Amino acid sequence: MSNQSTFADIEKSQLSASLVTANKRAQKTRALLLAPAVLTIFLIGILPLSIVLVYSFLEPGSYGGVKWNLSFDAYIQLLFEEDIFEETLTFNTAYLQIFWRSLSLAIVATITCLFIGFPMAYFISIQSAHRKNTLLFLVTIPFWTNLLIRTYCMLLILRDQGALNLALVNLGILDKPLPLLYTDFAVGLGLVYAFLPFMVLPIYTSLEKFDFRMVEAGSDLYASRFKVLTRIIIPIAKPGIAAGCILVFIPSLGAYITPELLGGGKSLMIGNLINLQFGQGRNWPFGSAIALILMVMVMISLFVYLNRTTRNEES
Repeated sequence: MSNQSTFADIEKSQLSASLVTANKRAQKTRALLLAPAVLTIFLIGILPLSIVLVYSFLEPGSYGGVKWNLSFDAYIQLLFEEDIFEETLTFNTAYLQIFWRSLSLAIVATITCLFIGFPMAYFISIQSAHRKNTLLFLVTIPFWTNLLIRTYCMLLILRDQGALNLALVNLGILDKPLPLLYTDFAVGLGLVYAFLPFMVLPIYTSLEKFDFRMVEAGSDLYASRFKVLTRIIIPIAKPGIAAGCILVFIPSLGAYITPELLGGGKSLMIGNLINLQFGQGRNWPFGSAIALILMVMVMISLFVYLNRTTRNEES
């Protein structure tokens, strides 16, 4: 019996040793398979952000670049302006106004896209399969053209002698062209035009598999159209609405081409301000600080979206 128990213990120890060896080999194989993805994330994501973070705490070089001296001036410059003669700081709201303009235009563009995109997505979802494909094809056509070209076409439409003003004047609605171009209105309209498909498609995805017999049931139970919309349709479309708002808000907040062309330097947004600091301003630390603040704003938006999504799934 003692010999049998000894052999059993030896077999168990050998089996456990083989399991440990197999586990180590599996871990090494997993690490080797993950290595390219981890390296790519590091080179494309973490390393550039780390450089931007470090630059934001340095001094600007005389002709661009940075001086390797620790400084918080880039963050102080966001709120205060230094008097070079008296060496005092005064509160300056110029950059805060640019941040507020960017935030407000992004919010307005998101809300406008929602009010336009929701009925569009609902209309597409109740069509036949063939018409659905045709309408979705029409929605995605703008993606076939570069954003720069589409924005430039919007510039040609909104200018004083553009198609919109000429039509209004020829119809007798206006006596003279309206100054639409190079205004916040033009920038907001350009953002809506550029990112509207990002609102339509997620909402359509949520409504695509919706059983519209529930709408008929609500009507049979004497529910008004408004109650059917708010109690049945919108709760079903909530995930798509949330995703669409995020997909519109984030690129609108950091937009560069649209305010550059349609704003004409009068309606600066955060993306334009960052470009100016790395270009004409030659203040890389300040540009890096603005970029980090923009990233924080985006991360907060994503956190709010994920938090609400998690709550909805739990409930």
